[in-house]
Amino acid sequence: MKIQDIQTGELSLPLLRPFHTALRTVKRLSSVVVRVQSTTGETGYGEAPPTAAITGETKDSILSAIHSFIRPALLDMDLSNLEDVFSRLSSCVPKNHSAKAAVDIALYDLYGKHLGKPLYALLGGNRRELETSLTISLDTPDQMAEDSLNAIRKGCRILKLKLGRGGNMDIRRVSAVREAVGPQIRLWVDANQGWTPWEAILTVSAMEQMGLHVELVEQPVDARNLMGMQMVTRQVNTPVLADESVFSLLDAQKVLERNAADAINIKLMKTGGIHSALTLCETAAAHGAPCMMGCMLESKIAVSAAAHLAAAKSVFAWTDLDGPLLCRTDPFEGGAIFSPGKILLTDAPGLGITKTPCSRWSGS
Repeated sequence: MKIQDIQTGELSLPLLRPFHTALRTVKRLSSVVVRVQSTTGETGYGEAPPTAAITGETKDSILSAIHSFIRPALLDMDLSNLEDVFSRLSSCVPKNHSAKAAVDIALYDLYGKHLGKPLYALLGGNRRELETSLTISLDTPDQMAEDSLNAIRKGCRILKLKLGRGGNMDIRRVSAVREAVGPQIRLWVDANQGWTPWEAILTVSAMEQMGLHVELVEQPVDARNLMGMQMVTRQVNTPVLADESVFSLLDAQKVLERNAADAINIKLMKTGGIHSALTLCETAAAHGAPCMMGCMLESKIAVSAAAHLAAAKSVFAWTDLDGPLLCRTDPFEGGAIFSPGKILLTDAPGLGITKTPCSRWSGS
């Protein structure tokens, strides 16, 4: 089976409400969708959302990387030798992690369909159900409490609160949510690099002293400030999770060897896809560090791929894969089944997605 063509389409979906973090505000989910076609007739789908604030990639840069570098490098390659294919994908252009991730996901989907196996089984797993958090956007304390109540009424039991715009106000936000939802709901907080190291220490320590029972704090300081994050990790009791600080295997090794965080958040758009993410999983396991399987603001294609990986590997202690739950519509056919707080993988081959809403494709 050889790669016959690699094409791209564009996707835009309305969100249920604007998505606010310390880094950006988004009103629609926008992605570049990839379609890889084989000489044997199967089709694999992948996806890359332009997330310039985190990955540095725009829609135009993703399209350019795919059509100018990745597609010419991979056409006519034989998928029976996956290692050669992924090696060439990794080396054909520097960085451009999300563009590579989109093609990587499509290749895994294609390979799973060719073998007639769901991706989680192809990756060595047998688990089909995951519990995921739901993100509560950065807002006023009262609004975040209201949004949290709406989420748990729908069935969510884990909430991820976006913070990072002022320590005292962030404490009020978490306090308001905890008071509203009660003690049984699990709370995670994500500062998205929004605190200084001392602000992070004071804020998280205050949450601990107030008994707000926050389960973890994600990326409290600037991604480049490993010394600052190490200081936070040493000074607080709440586990610290590195997100934007970890793109590559080298990044993960630096964070874990320096004890700059207790755990890492693996996202396919940062690693360049599943193939590289598997290496990070092995590294984290070797250091005894648990992982979160996370996502950007992605649709069902990329989030389904992440869910299959999370279901296949025991190193994932937490799952934060709520992109499809933040959208107003689900225009895809097939794939994982998303409900508030739950993801159910099917036994369909590959990702199980048989149709996307993209009607125009570029490439051949």
